Amino acid sequence: MTRKAPKEKSRPGRKATKSPAPVVLQQAERTTGLLEIRKQIDSVDERIQSLLNERAGLAKKVGLSKNAEGKTVDFYRPEREAQVLRAVLERNKGPLRNEEVVRLFREIMSACLAQQEPLKIAFLGPEGTFSQQAVFKHFGHSVRALPLGAINEVFHEVQAGNADFGVVPIENSTEGTVNNTLDMFISSPLKICGEIELRIQQHLMGKGQDLSKVKRICSHQQSLAQCRSWLDENLPGIERISVNSNAEGARRARDEAGTAAIAGQAAAEVYGLSIIVPNIEDQADNTTRFFVVGRKLFNPSGNDRTTLMVSAGDTDSPGALYRLLEPFARRSISLTRIESRPSKRKKWDYVFFIDAEGHVDSEPLKSVLHDLKEQATLFRILGSYPRAVL
Repeated sequence: MTRKAPKEKSRPGRKATKSPAPVVLQQAERTTGLLEIRKQIDSVDERIQSLLNERAGLAKKVGLSKNAEGKTVDFYRPEREAQVLRAVLERNKGPLRNEEVVRLFREIMSACLAQQEPLKIAFLGPEGTFSQQAVFKHFGHSVRALPLGAINEVFHEVQAGNADFGVVPIENSTEGTVNNTLDMFISSPLKICGEIELRIQQHLMGKGQDLSKVKRICSHQQSLAQCRSWLDENLPGIERISVNSNAEGARRARDEAGTAAIAGQAAAEVYGLSIIVPNIEDQADNTTRFFVVGRKLFNPSGNDRTTLMVSAGDTDSPGALYRLLEPFARRSISLTRIESRPSKRKKWDYVFFIDAEGHVDSEPLKSVLHDLKEQATLFRILGSYPRAVL
């Protein structure tokens, strides 16, 4: 006869052991997995930091090899930076967006260049304008940004050597050309060294967020024009005051009861304003193009644009403009912009500003400009510069 094993008596105060709940195990596994990922992130961060310092050291050697006594502006090469950024875009496989990786590399190059001293960049101020945003987009934040009160002041400071480069608006996709900038090139010896395309988002801002309390709107005339349809529909009859800059409008909105401003996010942050209505621009792809002006031309980058100022003399004579443009058509060179402005030499005398694809030192544009120079009574190369990367 088989005996049954005696039942184990439970000891007083002792509880039976239970298996961990599945949820607890999953949480533990997730925690362990996160800790491992964080260790990997820390390891990557260490390598990134080491590589950044290695790059900065190499950049410093490049500067010393060129001229140990030179200034930062002597080492700045916009064509080289454009080539680097194009390579960044070609390599990018995600998950970071193209805009993000370009911005990161801009900042890396900016910091490396500024090891001795930062570049001095004049712009149409005051602080908080779209021109300042364009400065940081193109040069990074490791620069000394110099806000000035007018476009002509930007040109004068660069020409005098008080600033290394200047950033000025040239055209808007909604409202067209900024004539003040074009007119400065008629008399200024400065060259165009680069271009910047900045997506413009216009916000209505003020001290409060009540649209019904807005009695007047202050902004630059370009911003008022870019938001004309929205203002007509939503704030008909409200006074619109044109001021020298959007930042000036934001300052007045801060200081004056009933005043609102149209400006960008940076102005709202600088002047402590609330966004009453965001993105009131009439065109969703509203973009402003800026010129970088400096004192010399640079080498080709491989994807360049050239800006010319030419005149045919007697613009009333039949075929005058055709004779200026025919050499471009004959060599299949695209023209992206043509503007006319009074020459200021005599009444009804005009000069033409032309943007053409290519660099003055590269064919076929080089040959075309040789032919054009023989046709024109006035011929000036304002700049050959890398096209905006993004």
